[in-house]
Amino acid sequence: MNKGRLHLRLPATSANLGPGFDALALALTLYLEIEAVPGKEYGIRASGRNVDVCGSLERNLLLFTYKKTLEKYGAEEVPLALEVRNGIPLGMGCGSSAATRLAGVALASHFGGFGWDRSRILTEASRLEGHPDNTAACWLGGFTVACWKGDEVEAVSLTPRASWQALVVMPQNPLPTTLSRKVVPETFSRADVVANLQRVALLTAAFATGHGEMLATGVEDRLHQPYRAEVCPLLKMLLPLSGKDDVLSVTLSGAGPSVLLLVQPGFHIDAAKKLVLQHTKDEPVEIIECGMQVNAALCRVEDAATS
Repeated sequence: MNKGRLHLRLPATSANLGPGFDALALALTLYLEIEAVPGKEYGIRASGRNVDVCGSLERNLLLFTYKKTLEKYGAEEVPLALEVRNGIPLGMGCGSSAATRLAGVALASHFGGFGWDRSRILTEASRLEGHPDNTAACWLGGFTVACWKGDEVEAVSLTPRASWQALVVMPQNPLPTTLSRKVVPETFSRADVVANLQRVALLTAAFATGHGEMLATGVEDRLHQPYRAEVCPLLKMLLPLSGKDDVLSVTLSGAGPSVLLLVQPGFHIDAAKKLVLQHTKDEPVEIIECGMQVNAALCRVEDAATS
């Protein structure tokens, strides 16, 4: 059995994109990168963001996912020596848990000898995540539409027709997804549901055709953002920018608290940052410039004889 070195490179994601609650997501050019080989005991060498969390052997989501997946399917546990380079902010609505769970399942598939294909890895990780939007975009890249069909994930990735740039605006403090979900109602009016369905269709068409002028309308939402704005104050501050001054759209990134702005490729990024700072006023923020990741996540095996 080949248990050589496994290389993983998984992008950040921004889910929902306004109306596409638990269905739509976009992959971004920020990455979780992992190299893993069998070891005599577990060890992690971490760099990048949140080193204290990513480098810890305790309460580590990556190791927890890896071990639990091996246990669930009756495989022998293989200790790993890991090198982790993390560029995805934790707890900020940028898909860090989806990337980590996908990595844990991919590690289990490889070192547990399951030999799962990419579709099975996506489904297993989505079961753990609870919803397939972030995991689909992270694993497939691009703009993704995902849903459950029974106990399996069906997902389609579209390569955005235009090369829009992205800004992720983050507050100082993270927000647990569980808290952000608590503020969302269980039921909605027919009018709100219909409005969201119309905008999901328009938004998908805009990404498929490159019609950036449709994004501001396409990202309008009635199902979760009006309620999450109470615990994600940056959204209220930045939403007036949507559709103005070459800012194509403003949405909550995932469950928040970060906000995603898509801007015209020709719009000077310093000008976009200046607009953001004007609207956030005295609120301390970090602004990350990135692009849309169109390629699928990297999952490459180096032969045991050469690793």
